[in-house]
Amino acid sequence: MSTNLRSVFFRAARIVLLLSYTAYSLFLYFAEAGVSYPALLLSAVYISALASKDSFRGKFVFLLPVAGVVILIPLFLIGGNAFVPLLFFTCLEILSCFKIDTRWYLLLLPVALIPCPSEVFVKILLYAVTALLYLQNNYVVEPYREQMYEDTLKEQGLKRDIERKEVESRLLAENRILEERAALSQTLHDKLGHNINGSIYQLEAAKLLLNQDPDKSQSMIQAVIDQLRTGMDEIRAILRKERPEKKRLAMVQLYNLCEDCSSKGVKAELQTEGDISLITDRQWEVILDNAFEAVSNSMKYSKCNRIDIKIVAMNKMVRCSISDDGVGCTAITDGMGIAGMRQRMRTAGGVLDFETGANAGFTVNMLIPMGG
Repeated sequence: MSTNLRSVFFRAARIVLLLSYTAYSLFLYFAEAGVSYPALLLSAVYISALASKDSFRGKFVFLLPVAGVVILIPLFLIGGNAFVPLLFFTCLEILSCFKIDTRWYLLLLPVALIPCPSEVFVKILLYAVTALLYLQNNYVVEPYREQMYEDTLKEQGLKRDIERKEVESRLLAENRILEERAALSQTLHDKLGHNINGSIYQLEAAKLLLNQDPDKSQSMIQAVIDQLRTGMDEIRAILRKERPEKKRLAMVQLYNLCEDCSSKGVKAELQTEGDISLITDRQWEVILDNAFEAVSNSMKYSKCNRIDIKIVAMNKMVRCSISDDGVGCTAITDGMGIAGMRQRMRTAGGVLDFETGANAGFTVNMLIPMGG
């Protein structure tokens, strides 16, 4: 059943019941007294009053079925108890306007016991089916629809928050990279600036002495060569020392991701085992991107209370698992997110699999070879 059809199903059923009850009451009346134009006119007014309830909004919507009760007074004067079914239907309409306990519907029992020109079995069956339809809509369908609407709003809010936090985490990581680059530039300037300037001056002097004192000039040039070699060694040492580590940046982003989940009421923890310094930069990129995707899906769909991220560095493999304690699922559909995770794992030469089930949580497992 489509969403649009589900949303109007009860309205359509209610209109059908309204017309059926009116036609049934008129049939009971005409069977005894024959056709009556006043009864037809009042019945048409009654149908108009109650049918307009669906298009009326507000806390005074109950006034429309109350108006139906007022219209029933002359109908009872004209046709007597033949219009008892309409009285029952109108009382149901009044009760459905309020979110009250189901026990209040027992108040309709006296109406069902009012005698009318109809078989008791038919009347009781008709009343029971109608009451069940109203009860199902008021206490099952409507609460479910409201819960679905609230869940949709919550999901959209979580999605916006996660996307915002992801952007903030990326910006934070980029800022730290820029800061490290700036520090590297400053270090290179401080360490090598004077060295290079001195070498230039010595080369200029050697140029002037090249013809006058070749030995002195050659000695100065050799000193510059030695000085530049020393400078190259210093550059390599600085780069090894100051180079930003992908591992450190990835760990910062993963810890920030866990803190973001915890701030939204979902406890998240990151655990590592083994020598994670053996994990390559490429592997960290795959782990980080897939972890963000898996955690985002858990926050959106699983209704979980806890998320665990575990990274284990073994001799020849890296294993990463992201698990939640949410509702799980019985079938996995590859959307853009999961397809992207699979693509990244294929590029790294790794294996991706899932563990899930109804009310059994959801786990994403990644296994990447150390050379991946």
